[in-house]
Amino acid sequence: MSKIATIGFFDGVHRGHRFLFAQLHEHAKHHQLTPAIYTFDRHPKELLTGQAPAMLTTHDERKSLLQNYGEVHFLDFAAVQHLTAEQFIRHLHEQEDVEVLLIGYDHHFGSDRLKGFHEYEKIAHKIGLHVERAHECLVDGLPVSSSRIRKLLAASQINQVNRLLGYNYTVSGIVEHGNAIGATIGFPTANIRLNSAKQLPASGVYSVVVQANGVEYKALANIGTNPTVGNDYLSLEVHLLNFQGDLYGQQLSISFLSFLREEKKFVSLEELKKQITEDIKMSFV
Repeated sequence: MSKIATIGFFDGVHRGHRFLFAQLHEHAKHHQLTPAIYTFDRHPKELLTGQAPAMLTTHDERKSLLQNYGEVHFLDFAAVQHLTAEQFIRHLHEQEDVEVLLIGYDHHFGSDRLKGFHEYEKIAHKIGLHVERAHECLVDGLPVSSSRIRKLLAASQINQVNRLLGYNYTVSGIVEHGNAIGATIGFPTANIRLNSAKQLPASGVYSVVVQANGVEYKALANIGTNPTVGNDYLSLEVHLLNFQGDLYGQQLSISFLSFLREEKKFVSLEELKKQITEDIKMSFV
C-alpha cells in the first residue's frame, strides 16, 4: 500500500514528535495511506560536523518508541546526505512508494538546504508527490525540541524535561563493581556503567524509580564524582529502597522523577549518612 511519510531524527520521541505523528495518522486516514516514519541510523551532525549532540535516546530506545506510531524505516544518512531536496523526494516517491510527505513545521532536508515550504511544494508537484506542512507543538509558548530538552537536562530541570518528553527521562545500564562505600554506611549503591552517547542529567541527587528483575523500586540516584570519598571520575549510583540481593551484571532502568539537591562534599561519612536519610524522607516518606 502507498504511504504517507514524515522524516526526521526524532531524538527523544518527545511531545512535539508525537504531535507530528498524530497529524500523520489523521492525514493517513484522509488519504487512505499507510503512515510511515523515516529516520536515520546516525545523527546527521555526526557526519556533517564530526560531533553529534549527546542523545536523549539510544538507537534501540528511539526505535522502540517510534514503532508505536507507524512503520519505521531507518536510512543510512551517509548514503543520502549528498542528495538534493529534489533527489531525496524523488527517492521517497519512486523507491519507497511515498505519495504524500508531511513535513515538520521547521524541518529542512536536502544538500541544497531549501528554506521555504513552498520550495518543497513546487519540487514535489513536479515529481508527482503531494506535500503538506505540519502544525507546530508549543508548550509554555515555545516549540518543543530535543535541543530545548537537552538544555533543561543540563540545568537539572528534570520536571520540565519529563513534561516536554511526556514520560520520565530514563537511563539504562549494567551494574558494575564500585568502591562499596555506600554499603559501609547502610546505603548500598549499584554503580551503573555509563553510555557515553546518552546525555545524563546534571550532577546532583535525584529521586528515581528503578526497574530491576521486572520489579519497580523507589530509589535515590547520585550523579557526580562523590567528592566525600575523593573520586575523580563521573559516576551514576542508585540506592534501591527495600531491596535485598545482588545486582552485579544486571541491566537496570533508572527513571528520573525529581531533582533533590546538588552534590556536595561532607566532612564525614556520618554526615553523608544523615543527608541520605533526609533525602529519602524528602522523596518518599
